[in-house]
Amino acid sequence: MAPRQAPRHLRTLAAGVATAGLALATAAGTALAVGHRTTAPTLKAAGAALGSNWYAAAPYLMPLDNDPPDAGAVMDATGLKAFQLAFILAPNGGGCSPTWGGTSPVGTDTAVGGVIAAIRAKGGDVSASVGGYGGTKLGQNCGTPEATAAAYQQVIDKYGLKALDFDLEEPEYENSAAIHNEIGAAKILQQKNPGIYLSVTTAGTTDGTGWFGKQMLNEAKAQSFTPDNFSIMPFDGGFQGAASQTAALTHFNSLLQSTFGWDEATAYAHEGISQMNGRSDTGETFTQADFQTVLDFATSHHMARFTNWSVNRDRQCSPPDNNGKTSGTCSSVPQSAYEFTTYSVKFAGATPPTTTPPTTTPPTTPPPDHSCTAAAYRADTVYLGGDIASYNGHTWKAKWWTQGETPSTGGSGVWQDLGAC
Repeated sequence: MAPRQAPRHLRTLAAGVATAGLALATAAGTALAVGHRTTAPTLKAAGAALGSNWYAAAPYLMPLDNDPPDAGAVMDATGLKAFQLAFILAPNGGGCSPTWGGTSPVGTDTAVGGVIAAIRAKGGDVSASVGGYGGTKLGQNCGTPEATAAAYQQVIDKYGLKALDFDLEEPEYENSAAIHNEIGAAKILQQKNPGIYLSVTTAGTTDGTGWFGKQMLNEAKAQSFTPDNFSIMPFDGGFQGAASQTAALTHFNSLLQSTFGWDEATAYAHEGISQMNGRSDTGETFTQADFQTVLDFATSHHMARFTNWSVNRDRQCSPPDNNGKTSGTCSSVPQSAYEFTTYSVKFAGATPPTTTPPTTTPPTTPPPDHSCTAAAYRADTVYLGGDIASYNGHTWKAKWWTQGETPSTGGSGVWQDLGAC
C-alpha cells in the first residue's frame, strides 16, 4: 500500500502538552490530583465495574492537546461512559519508557491521572491507545516483545486499566520488527492481565486494509494472537460517505476470514471500525447521516467495535465549514456539541439523553490572508492542509499536516508555492 500522506495526523501532541494537561487536571478538580500523587490504587478501585461494551464504543480523546473538552460535561450531555485516551509513545529523546505524546512520562504523570479520576468519579472509565500517527512508538524502540510489554504494563498498572488499544499505522507498521514487538507485547499483556479488553486498529483502504495491514494480520496469526477486535480506519484513503466505508468493512471481513479461517459471523464478531467525524485530513466528509448508516451496518452485522476520532473534534467550527479546513478541535460540519459521540453511546446499547446538547462555538482564528501579510513560517507550529505561511519572500500553502518541514518545492511536496510576495 502506498504511504498515506497524513492519516489521523491531528492525534500528534503539539508543544505545550504539559501546560494544557495541568490546566485540564485543575479543571477536573484539584482534589483528584494533589501535588504529584494521583495514586494507582485509587484509580484501580474506581474503574472496576464497566462492561466491555463501553470499551468497544469508546471514542478517542486527547486529554492533553487539541483543546480537550471537559470529559464530565461530555458524559452529562451524551450518556457516554468510556473514552479512548491518546497516545502512549516512546520518549522523543529515545528509550523504552511510556510517555503521553512522547513528552510527558507516564511514571510522573498527574495530569492525565486527574482526568481519569474525574471520569471514574462519574461512573465511567478509560482505555489508553498506544501508537497512532506521528512520533516514535515503543515497538520501534524496545528491542523485544517482552520489553515492549513491560513498558505497556507500566501504563496498565499506573492507571488500573481494563482496556488497551494498539493503533498500528505509519510509519511503525512498515517496520516488521516493530510490529512483531507490538503484537508479541499484546499477547503477553493478554496473558498477564486476564480479562483485559484489547483492540488493534490499523489503516483502512477500499479493499479493507493495505499490504502492511495484511502483514500485521499475518503476524497476529503467526503468533496465535487474537484480540477482542481488529479495527480499520476507512478515511484518508479515497473514501466519501458511508457507502464507501461499509464496502471497506465488507472487504476487511473477507480478509479476516481468509487469514484466520473464520466464518463470516465470527469475523464480524472480531471486526471494528474507527471513523473520523466531519471533515477528514484529506477533505473527505462524513456527516451524522453517514455515522447512522455505519452504525446500522455495525449493529446488524454484530460487529465488535464502533469508535471515532475524536471527541476533541466533536464540536461545531466557526464558521461551521471552517473555511474548508480540517481542525483538531472542531468537525468542519454543522452540528450540535458532541453529536457524533451519541452514536458511540447507541452502539454501547445505551440511550443518549433526549435533550439536544447546546451547540458550542469554539474560538477560532480568522484564516490568514493569502498575501504577503501571512504569518511567517515557524518550525514549531503544526500546519494543517490549507494553512498559509510566508517564507523566503513567497507565500506557501500546506497540502496536508506538517511540522518542522521548511516550505520549499522539494522535500515531501507538502508545501505549494503560491507565488512571490
